[in-house]
Amino acid sequence: MNIVDFSNSSISLLPPLVALGLAILTRRVLLSLGMGVALGALLLTDFSFTHSASYIGTTVKGLFIDDGAINSWNMSIVAFLIILGMTTALLTLSGGTRAFAEWAQTRIKTKRGSKLLAAFLGVFIFVDDYFNSLAVGAIARPVTDRYYVSRAKLAYILDSTAAPMCVLMPASSWGAYIITIVGGILVSHGVTEYSALGAFMQLAPMNFYAVFALLMVFVVSWFQIDVGPMLKHELEASRGHGFDEGDDDNQAKDLNDELEIEESANGRVSDLVMPIVALIVATFFFLIFTGYQALAADGQTFNLLGAFENTDVGASLCYGGVIGFICALIPVIRQRIPVSDVVSTLWIGAKSMFGAILILLFAWSIGSVIGDMATGKYLSTLVQGNVNPMLLPVILFALAGVMAFSTGTSWGTFGIMLPIAGDLAGATDIALMLPMLAAVLAGSVFGDHCSPISDTTILSSTGARCHHIDHVSTQLPYSLSVALVSAVGFVVLGFTDSLAVSFLAATLAFILVCATLGWLSRRRLSSPVNA
Repeated sequence: MNIVDFSNSSISLLPPLVALGLAILTRRVLLSLGMGVALGALLLTDFSFTHSASYIGTTVKGLFIDDGAINSWNMSIVAFLIILGMTTALLTLSGGTRAFAEWAQTRIKTKRGSKLLAAFLGVFIFVDDYFNSLAVGAIARPVTDRYYVSRAKLAYILDSTAAPMCVLMPASSWGAYIITIVGGILVSHGVTEYSALGAFMQLAPMNFYAVFALLMVFVVSWFQIDVGPMLKHELEASRGHGFDEGDDDNQAKDLNDELEIEESANGRVSDLVMPIVALIVATFFFLIFTGYQALAADGQTFNLLGAFENTDVGASLCYGGVIGFICALIPVIRQRIPVSDVVSTLWIGAKSMFGAILILLFAWSIGSVIGDMATGKYLSTLVQGNVNPMLLPVILFALAGVMAFSTGTSWGTFGIMLPIAGDLAGATDIALMLPMLAAVLAGSVFGDHCSPISDTTILSSTGARCHHIDHVSTQLPYSLSVALVSAVGFVVLGFTDSLAVSFLAATLAFILVCATLGWLSRRRLSSPVNA
């Protein structure tokens, strides 16, 4: 069917804005996303109800079937979520989570220590953001629960270590994707001073948002800075009122109570650690192996960067998940837990992921609608015109942030905005090429962090078992604070073309912002309302 072209119209912003607004106002994510999809379908088909229904049917079918075959990417992520849900349930059944929490209590004796554990795990597990959020959540959640850290705080830690680490590391799914795009931009503009990998390594310290978002996590964890809605959740958790963030009925329940799984008293620390380590190692191995297979199929020689550029992330996550699942099953067999209990646990674990899968399916649907509405193309036209080249980095940062927020995807924003940034640099000042590319990367991660329809945000909520909108609202003050720091850095970078000077300016702004947040946190804690 023919669809209406909105690439030059502000109407293209309506579906994402409606979905975002309703999600924030109603806290009903599925309803909000569904309304965005329905509105987009009506607009694209010129308000023909018959064609709108056909369009929605085609869009939903595309989530499962692509070009006559199974949509391997979407179904791989769905399968990984189910496998991880079952694995997490087995870790609970075997007593591994209880044993690890008890062991951690002998090593980690403070609430601060439990948050720092989650933060360090988030930094070191950087292969993929999906895997980061879900795996770190499974490991850290029992410990943070025992020390009354709110699920909202854990979700913030997961989200603010996952994407920032992935976007800074070349040996990650994000790094490989970005390097591929940047390599094409360099070739198209005849830039030969550095390779694609060399450019990526120079971009990393210019990605102010990713760098300072990571630093903010450790500052917030160490100094216990709780501002905005986060303070309410932390106070509720610290007063022992339960963890209501992960439960729509606001019932105070622990993880094992939510899943209705009786933990074994014979669990060992290794029953939790070994399946997770196996999952990580296996996923990393299959990321390289599937990349090697792709290179071999094209007749290319193996190299690590090439393998990451051509890897099959979805399949690798599934293969790694299966290995982790098998390792989680071994302690259950060793303890001779009844088969009926194991089967029941597997069903409970899979069922626990159904809510997240539904949200992902709706998010993917509105992503398709937004793509057909050409929202990204319209936003990209806003940078055209007579603009001071020195202001382009900060403008691109803001525009990429708006685009990622509206579309819910960093990768889609990378694909649209990085070539535009390269073209702008080529047409204005080629010396600003790297600052402009870095600004797009930073803005994309920023917008993705703030967006309720971002799959990374959704999976961080899932990993922490936190109510999705609670995560979005509690993370927002920290994300906006780091965005302000980043804007300062990009303004200075644009005018000085000096990484050292701009990084210093951003660091000073970061210190000032952290001091302000700390003051606000202490002030609210000392107020009579919270006494």
